[in-house]
Amino acid sequence: MLMTIVVELKDQPGQLLKALEPISKLGGNIVSVYHQRDKITPLNRIPVEITIKIDEKKAKNLIEAIKKSGVIVRSYNEVRLTATTSLLLIGHIIHTDLGDTINRIDSTGFAEVVEMHISMPRLNEPSTAMVTISATNEDMLKKAINILRKTCMEKDITVIEPLELQ
Repeated sequence: MLMTIVVELKDQPGQLLKALEPISKLGGNIVSVYHQRDKITPLNRIPVEITIKIDEKKAKNLIEAIKKSGVIVRSYNEVRLTATTSLLLIGHIIHTDLGDTINRIDSTGFAEVVEMHISMPRLNEPSTAMVTISATNEDMLKKAINILRKTCMEKDITVIEPLELQ
């Protein structure tokens, strides 16, 4: 199952590791980590959203293990991203702020970049990236693809779409 956990971390070294170690120990696969440094909580902590894939039977144990490590778990829920597709991007992907490109999808609340593979042949030559996006349903996936298409047009990146629907 895919689930999202929001934890609150002290702003000091090693805190993120405390939240991630139980995921590894229970066989979870981290899909994304969204660190919200600009949104300090009332306890003067930083919220971090962690999306993972884990066996449904281990989810409750995972939450308990994270809490036992001293990390505050603000919320957790199962995410049902039911529509997925992969697209190929060609252009100066890294030099045009890859983080911004991904964030434009991830910040929608209905879609996420769940996987990316990048090939960079030479410093000043175009890169290629295989990007996989998941969304809550087919309509939201189409919206996410449109956001990516518009973003890439602004950044002069070619989009070859979609390579597969799952």
